Amino acid sequence: MSRYAFLILPSHNRVYADAAPSLARAELAVVSAALPDGGITEGSVAETVIGGVTYVTFAADELSDGGVAQLANLSSLYALFEVAGATGSELLRPVPLRRLDRYSDDLLTILKYPGKTNEQFTKLLLNVTLASSAFARAPETRRLCVLDPLCGRGTTLNQALMYGFDAYGADIDARDVEAYAVFIQRWLKDKRLKHQADFSPVRRDRKVVARRLAAEFAATKDEYKAGDIQRLEVVEADTTRIGEFFRPASADLVVADLPYGVQHGSHGTGRAGGGERAGDGAKTLARSPLDLLRAAAPAWVKALRPGGALGISWNTRVARREDAAGALAAAGLEVLDSAPYRAFRHRVDQAITRDILIARKPAG
Repeated sequence: MSRYAFLILPSHNRVYADAAPSLARAELAVVSAALPDGGITEGSVAETVIGGVTYVTFAADELSDGGVAQLANLSSLYALFEVAGATGSELLRPVPLRRLDRYSDDLLTILKYPGKTNEQFTKLLLNVTLASSAFARAPETRRLCVLDPLCGRGTTLNQALMYGFDAYGADIDARDVEAYAVFIQRWLKDKRLKHQADFSPVRRDRKVVARRLAAEFAATKDEYKAGDIQRLEVVEADTTRIGEFFRPASADLVVADLPYGVQHGSHGTGRAGGGERAGDGAKTLARSPLDLLRAAAPAWVKALRPGGALGISWNTRVARREDAAGALAAAGLEVLDSAPYRAFRHRVDQAITRDILIARKPAG
């Protein structure tokens, strides 16, 4: 049995930095169940002060290269050490890390805008969703597909691309979709990546029904030439209509950050549908994330591959966990609700207390 410790990645967001150790423990508990080495010793995960610095520590049988590779992608992991020596005189032996990251982190950090979800949290949500699916170890053998049906300006999409996955998204806000299209095309050019990209209307029966960003690219010219290509596709459309643009059972993971207030979502048809009408009778965006979830979850589940997992985050001040879980269960998903999955709740600001919910689509 060996002891390990990892140093928490510094965060510029003070509130998130305060929550990071407890979130890291919860993420580690979920991810460890998917480790090829049989997981981390139950009850061994803790916060430990070594040399005046707080680490997250755990015990495990000696980790294989595969186990280290999975732990390397933990959202708050800055450095991993094997711990030797007695308490009070510990020696930390660095463990080399091999992360999935294929690109520089400016893919995640350049684009700034009000309301942007913390990149570390986005990575945590994607990690936990992947670890909870039947495809936790699939990145070793094939390219996964991630769908964000409420993609906004693409934080989740960019994290999926960073991992080498294909990324698909939808959002009803034309400004967000256009801003993301401008950003990602500029980024591909600035990085001099071999690519093809197009942002154009989608027409059916001679009518424009959406706008679509479609891009293909690779990390190197040799990969592009060999056909080892990542695909990105984003449509400007109501999230309940994603079945019109993405094939059934095509996504390995569905990851979404539900609106915390009056933000992106789905058009409502009155208060019963979660929306309000403006003075001119036009439809406005749905206010209730719970109403949005109930309306959209069936379409999201249809897009999800059997064995795949769906992960959502939301503001618990406007929707109870039990109600959100009920909406996912009603859509045919198995909600994962054991102790580690109930340890992600944390404060974002005075008006937002965020939590996550993970559910899996039955394999059969």
